[in-house]
Amino acid sequence: MLLLVTAFTSCNQGPTLQTYYVDNELKPGFASFDVPTSFINVENVDLTEEQEEAYNSVDKLNVLTFMKDDTDTEDYKLELEKVNTILKNPKYEELMRGGNAVDGKFVVKFLGDIDNIDELIIFGNAKNKGFVIARILGDDMNASKLMSLSSVLEKADFDKAKLKGLTDFFK
Repeated sequence: MLLLVTAFTSCNQGPTLQTYYVDNELKPGFASFDVPTSFINVENVDLTEEQEEAYNSVDKLNVLTFMKDDTDTEDYKLELEKVNTILKNPKYEELMRGGNAVDGKFVVKFLGDIDNIDELIIFGNAKNKGFVIARILGDDMNASKLMSLSSVLEKADFDKAKLKGLTDFFK
């Protein structure tokens, strides 16, 4: 029994985005969405070979939002700090960042290496809105190929009503 407890606790490397997601998805103020790639219909879209490879490398999208009208509250600052602390872990490599202090900021990080990404993370916070964490999960995803999918999403067919809570965040 002691060996099992030791093995379990030694494997725990601290909080992860997945544990944060699971711990908070049902709490007040949070909203979560799990979207399989089949949700996005690309049958009528002409994909390049690179785009098709990128699309097929993605398994699903997990999104967690924390919407808060008053982002100066202590609970918002506490949740934001928890996510920032998790993302400071060196296992999350930074791909890019942007935004500004007035409108909001975002960072794109990943797990794996740039040509074989296991998880792509987009974390953004918007002043007087809250924050969003999007986890794109897949196998051997490639960052540059994934970027080529942005034009595909504009042409793809999907039920926007099912993503209402997520699209409300970006209004």
